[in-house]
Amino acid sequence: MLAIVIPYYKLTFFEETLQSLANQTDKRFVVYIGDDASYESPHHLLEKFKETLNFNYYRFEKNLGSTSLVKQWQRCIDLSKEEEWIMILGDDDFLSNNVVEEFYLNLQEFQSKTNVVRFASKTFSEGAKKTSEKFEHQKWETAFEFYYKRYSGITRSSLSEYIFTKKSYLKHGFREYPLAWHSDDMAWIDFSENGQIYAINNSYVIVRLSEINITGKKDNYELKNKAEQLFFTDIVREKLKFFNSIQRNKLLMNYEIVIKKNRKVTFEEWIFLLKEYFKNCKIVPFLKCIRRFFKDNLTV
Repeated sequence: MLAIVIPYYKLTFFEETLQSLANQTDKRFVVYIGDDASYESPHHLLEKFKETLNFNYYRFEKNLGSTSLVKQWQRCIDLSKEEEWIMILGDDDFLSNNVVEEFYLNLQEFQSKTNVVRFASKTFSEGAKKTSEKFEHQKWETAFEFYYKRYSGITRSSLSEYIFTKKSYLKHGFREYPLAWHSDDMAWIDFSENGQIYAINNSYVIVRLSEINITGKKDNYELKNKAEQLFFTDIVREKLKFFNSIQRNKLLMNYEIVIKKNRKVTFEEWIFLLKEYFKNCKIVPFLKCIRRFFKDNLTV
């Protein structure tokens, strides 16, 4: 069965989230709501949906999301029971009416073949009150292929669009990056275990973009830059071999760029970069890296 886990904090759009769950054409799911010690009680909404939704609500007395969003996700997932598949749904995102139905219609095709399923998506801009076109995906694709498309700006991705096995989550967990920025990107790579992700395009998740969520906020760039540096460190140190040579060069270059957003590149990092460029057998990027190394480390 499917568990839909909602780490709750903001009331503003929560009714629309719950309504989209109540509207599901297939009711084979349980909702687990973990209240992150919010100042905005959702009780009046929960009372409204108690006849149409199978949900469990738990209020945590200590707020975690402000210091570790990943830990808040973890304790919300811990509320789930025997369900084999998990979706983490943002408290401001919502689903097309047939998301759960399509999950079960496709289950036989992907079960035992993947740990990660993703849905098509749309974005809704709260400021412009505008919904994007639907972003669809290749039916079967490795997490590395998909991430590189996301990195290149060809497609998009966010946490609410995925369903994953509880088994893979318990094995790998979410990596701790500031604001959980890129924690989901790395999770799909880790959870898929070098295998493939299955895509469902006949239903979709709508991701809300607003000034009150992390994606839309403009006062958290420093933390996002730090998270990006940590994420790319993990990518190039652990996963680089799974990308082709052109992709490796671009990822190495971006790794250097994101470090420089935060601080100087250390000597150890320069040595690592030079070795990786050399191993990649592309002479021009290797020579350019040598030039940047001397430029950054030699005083005139």
